[in-house]
Amino acid sequence: MVRCAPFLEKISQDLDARAAGKAMVVLVVFLILLFAPLPENLSWEGQRVLAVVGLAVTIWITDLLSPAQTGILAIVLLVLFGGVSDIDTAVSGFGSPVAYFLIGILGLGIGVTKSGLAERVASMLIGWAKGNPTLLFIQMLVSFIPITVILPSATTRNAIQIPVYDRILEEWQVAFTHPFGRAVTQGLGSLNRLASTALLAGGTSPVVAAALVGDMNWSRWFVFLGVPFYTLLAIGGVALFLWYRKGFNITPGRLFEPVSKPWTGPEKRATAIALLTAGLWFTDSWHGLHPAVPALTALVLLLTPRIGVLTWTEFERGMDWGAFIVLATSLSLANAMVASGVAHWLADGINLLANPVSQSPIAVLVSLMLVCGIIRLFIPSIVGYLAFTIPVAMSLAEVLGYNPLIFGLAALIVGDSAVFYPAAGTSAVLVYAKGNVSGPEIFRFAGFMMLASFVVILMIALPWWSLVGEPLVK
Repeated sequence: MVRCAPFLEKISQDLDARAAGKAMVVLVVFLILLFAPLPENLSWEGQRVLAVVGLAVTIWITDLLSPAQTGILAIVLLVLFGGVSDIDTAVSGFGSPVAYFLIGILGLGIGVTKSGLAERVASMLIGWAKGNPTLLFIQMLVSFIPITVILPSATTRNAIQIPVYDRILEEWQVAFTHPFGRAVTQGLGSLNRLASTALLAGGTSPVVAAALVGDMNWSRWFVFLGVPFYTLLAIGGVALFLWYRKGFNITPGRLFEPVSKPWTGPEKRATAIALLTAGLWFTDSWHGLHPAVPALTALVLLLTPRIGVLTWTEFERGMDWGAFIVLATSLSLANAMVASGVAHWLADGINLLANPVSQSPIAVLVSLMLVCGIIRLFIPSIVGYLAFTIPVAMSLAEVLGYNPLIFGLAALIVGDSAVFYPAAGTSAVLVYAKGNVSGPEIFRFAGFMMLASFVVILMIALPWWSLVGEPLVK
């Protein structure tokens, strides 16, 4: 123990030095943006908002503080440095119905998990593989779509699906480091999230993006994003199959047999509430309710004695309040960027860089996608990425007379298509924590998926969006 003391002390010193270095970088970025002479068309308030946003983005990149703590710090700095007129403006994101939609949908996920319904559905779907590795892999990819309706968050789905697939690999006597085990891990870590974004059902990415682009109900979201994201899911699945194809030539040692048991009362009640909620989302074009209303209704029913399956204490403990704070503060920062003119100013800067091709909407969109890809590489937090890029992308479209919605959705697809790092989000951390997939493997697949997103946007999404009434140029 005495011999270990110097070693532990050195590790502590290295960590302190690393944290101090990160803090210095954050401070330098903040001070440069706060005091550097910038073009006159950016207002005094705008420069302060830009400095605060730069600080928040740098903290997200360096992981100096937790995402929620960073968001709260940014709100405080907006007020202290005069980036916004008052505290009401600084916390405007907390008044967005999207923030409460997230609370409702996370509560639904907690209830579905506690009732046992989620595990039943996962086991039932896995049972269809019949011991065939290829069928199991296809089933896993396809299952992301229906399970998203009852478990919108990829993090929640992974928390349930990972133990199930781990058990199958153990039953089949396949090591986690085997190519097939790595293919399953990559699918859960990098492709599962795509199913969340295809549906406006509670994943962080679609919730934030829907609030930023505006005027997107549940059905309209699905019409616009179901096609590109399910296409990316299929492309990613084929790529993983080809990448790890040697791993699919295995013979399971033992077959996994899902346990069949009678439906319980909580499972039946959770199913009824989930179906009611999904039905209200699917029919929102008829009744016009904001998606937050069915989500909060589901939460109330789940917490109601004899009807629901949760107590308030269970909900309080299981709720990811950090996700709520990150979402609300990110919306506040995005609102401040738009109100202060920062988004428009940055769009003007991108416009100058793209000036040689500004007469071609396709060329401008490609330039934007390349910029977004580079930004995503340096901002692991998808919320931080979206809060920064979508307002700028939509402002750029307005400056050039193009369709802002298309530019905003393109920024979303580019950013959400790739997971470059194991720590790029909670859902990724859950999957990659076992360490059976190397960092370079994750990075290479992310690079492929980002290139695939470019192709899907240009070859599939743009024609589809034009067909459903949103052309690139209005």
